[in-house]
Amino acid sequence: MIARTSLPWRAARLGLAGLLLLAVLCLAAGIGETSIPPFTVAKVLANNILGARLDVDALDAGIVWNYRLARALVAIACGASLGVCGVVLQSLLRNPLADPYILGISAGASSGAVAVAILGLGTGALTLSAGAFAGALMAFVVIALVAARAGGGPTGIILAGIAGSQLFNALTSFIITRSASAEQARGIMFWLLGNLSGVRWDDAMLALPVAVIGLGVTLAYARALDAFAFGSVSAASLGIPVRRTYVALILATTFMTATMVSLVGAIGFVGLVIPHVARRLVGVGHNASLPAAALMGAIFLVAADIVSRIIVPGQVLPIGVVTALIGAPAFALILTRRSAVA
Repeated sequence: MIARTSLPWRAARLGLAGLLLLAVLCLAAGIGETSIPPFTVAKVLANNILGARLDVDALDAGIVWNYRLARALVAIACGASLGVCGVVLQSLLRNPLADPYILGISAGASSGAVAVAILGLGTGALTLSAGAFAGALMAFVVIALVAARAGGGPTGIILAGIAGSQLFNALTSFIITRSASAEQARGIMFWLLGNLSGVRWDDAMLALPVAVIGLGVTLAYARALDAFAFGSVSAASLGIPVRRTYVALILATTFMTATMVSLVGAIGFVGLVIPHVARRLVGVGHNASLPAAALMGAIFLVAADIVSRIIVPGQVLPIGVVTALIGAPAFALILTRRSAVA
């Protein structure tokens, strides 16, 4: 009998997750205010990817290819990136509550992006992604300094993250209130809750490479992350370059988070809940849990985007609202089960 943690078992589960991701991608291309049959979606994909010349209504083709598919691919990249970031941060900090949202990295990225968009910082030289990266990096440095001053530890890091998140959220609100027009304020407030409505192929062409490269970088440090499970001292005794590993992985997670925030806003609970799901699916080894978190994060965010389009007839909810509605109870369930086991 094959053990649940064996390589074939993990590979089978990852394969099933991959198939599920393809299924929700097809659903995302067909479901919305205008329902499009799966056969029509397949013909649109065949025409655009394989060069086929099948007869498809031009309006349906435009909706599927130019709007819904690009939106779904950005959701895949965002969900995968946030899931991977959650695994890395929880392992590095040895804290099951660590994720870019709770640690304030997403809030810092939001502040940086809003400062570029509204205040024009960088006089046109900085893109939204660059501004978000600068803000995210600043937030992490501030939170790390506060946590170190407070004595560190898992509780200190989380409390510092909550304080930093509130600080940068307040800074974002101040910038919007002080400098944004009424129209800008409405658009940015909706974006801050997580918004995939405005993304197009240009955004997908930015988000997908960032997600793939970020996953590749973190997988290169999978052995180091396994060693960090026993603490940084134990990792150093195993020959892991602790400082270099910290810097590389923090930069990678910050860059992934900042890029996704600049495209779709701050989305909570993905990086918090998905790592726990991934570890239950394939175990704690990072060679398996990182790709599992990428797949499950992608599935979760695409499914949440579908729900955001249909839960209120005639309206599209911010996707961050949906992830919170699903993620908060899911995380409460994870916490109660962990407590019961302990």
